Amino acid sequence: MEALVNKVQLVGNLGMNPEVVNFDSGKSMAKFSLATSSSYKNKAGEKIEDTQWHRIVVWGKSAEIAEKYLKKGSKVMVEGKLSNRSYEDKEGNKRFSTEIVANNFLMLGGKVSE
Repeated sequence: MEALVNKVQLVGNLGMNPEVVNFDSGKSMAKFSLATSSSYKNKAGEKIEDTQWHRIVVWGKSAEIAEKYLKKGSKVMVEGKLSNRSYEDKEGNKRFSTEIVANNFLMLGGKVSE
């Protein structure tokens, strides 16, 4: 039996320019939202578009590349793993977040105009 693997592969468009954080340690992180869409026909024959939004996080050199080349609307393919985390918001409420920590991404399509 093959080993169980946490692997995600998505192709979509950025919903925002990457937000980059540079840490005192010298590491950098970029995060952005990615929209994936699919469509289907309902019982009445109407085309229904279903868009899902995903939080993407990239680290190190990939964060620097994302900051330099990715813009809102860019089409990319992202590979990574699902990561669940919890944190406290400003009001002290416990929140949960699911993100894709990307270890690789590929820019698709042409240059996005600014």
